Amino acid sequence: MSKQTAAPPSAAKAEEQQSSTGVMDAPPDTVDRKQLKQERDEAKERQKERLSALSHDELIELYRQMILIRRFEEKSAEAYVAGKIGGFCHLYIGQEAVGVGTISAIRKDDYVLSSYREHGLALAKGMSARSIMAELFGKATGCSKGKGGSMHMFDKSLGFLGGHAIVGGQIPLATGTAFATKYQGTDQVTLCFFGEAAVNQGAFHESLNMAQLWKLPCIYICENNEYGMGTSLARAMSLRDIAQKACAYEMASEFVDGMDVLAVREATLRAVERARKDYLPTLLEIRTYRFMGHSMSDPGNYRTRAEIEKYQERDPIKLFAASLLEEKIVDQKALDEIDRKVREEVEDSLRFAEESPLPDPEELYTDVYANPIEPGRK
Repeated sequence: MSKQTAAPPSAAKAEEQQSSTGVMDAPPDTVDRKQLKQERDEAKERQKERLSALSHDELIELYRQMILIRRFEEKSAEAYVAGKIGGFCHLYIGQEAVGVGTISAIRKDDYVLSSYREHGLALAKGMSARSIMAELFGKATGCSKGKGGSMHMFDKSLGFLGGHAIVGGQIPLATGTAFATKYQGTDQVTLCFFGEAAVNQGAFHESLNMAQLWKLPCIYICENNEYGMGTSLARAMSLRDIAQKACAYEMASEFVDGMDVLAVREATLRAVERARKDYLPTLLEIRTYRFMGHSMSDPGNYRTRAEIEKYQERDPIKLFAASLLEEKIVDQKALDEIDRKVREEVEDSLRFAEESPLPDPEELYTDVYANPIEPGRK
């Protein structure tokens, strides 16, 4: 019942680094440029084969969304360093193909739940750059009224149900959301995003067991960027092939190259069809890589420069742009124009956030879910 695709060459080579003790070798100190170019070219050829499945406008929109996420996150980093954003701030740079590829495969009335690295997912689901940036600034015009900040983005009208700071906390919530849609008799699906570190949480296994047992239309998407904070996947997980974990629950699963937006979209479409028609869940392990640290406070000293450069050669935006250019779907002038408009949109969101008011002090007492203390009781 479980369906798994072969790992792309880059992932397969990473698996070969495993020693007899089950621990991966130290991150590389040098870069094999020739090998990296070969892997990138092979990935590009695989991507080109998928281009014909979408229209010109659909392909351009995928690119626009990825570049919007990249520019938004870059501006967020600038604002954080300038002291305009406080608290934690986890950026999505490098993982854009995952959010854009998956969410492009669902409908507007479908649901999305995520962990705290959700700025890019919120943008892909349709939330405005203004509402997200204002939330980062803690302003009243933010999507969560300035009360949630970076890790708690919500927009019920768009079916974006968070932004959750507890590792793995969103997984049972997404399972419950899928149960609700099935109970109501709709054909809506729920996407649940989480990092590979959440797979070690009990809630992950309990949720997958229930979803398969009850036949729930939930797609569990593991954004495997290979590090849980500063801990390598190889040091924390005995079975690193996360897609295989679905076999324990007889659940469909698939391994996906997360640096290829079209591969991500195709895999998600297969899972969506399974969910809509048969109310069956799927586990997608989407192998990706974050170019930044775990959060803005993380210098990332546990990774070598060579390791980061290795994955930057497979930058999902550069890879997709190269495919579009080589197949003459678009020219460089058009891509530059998209980037210009996106930069304007991001700058507008920054101005909007800076000029927006802080929440009224009375807002401290709204949206508080607790029973009031009766008079005379302590």
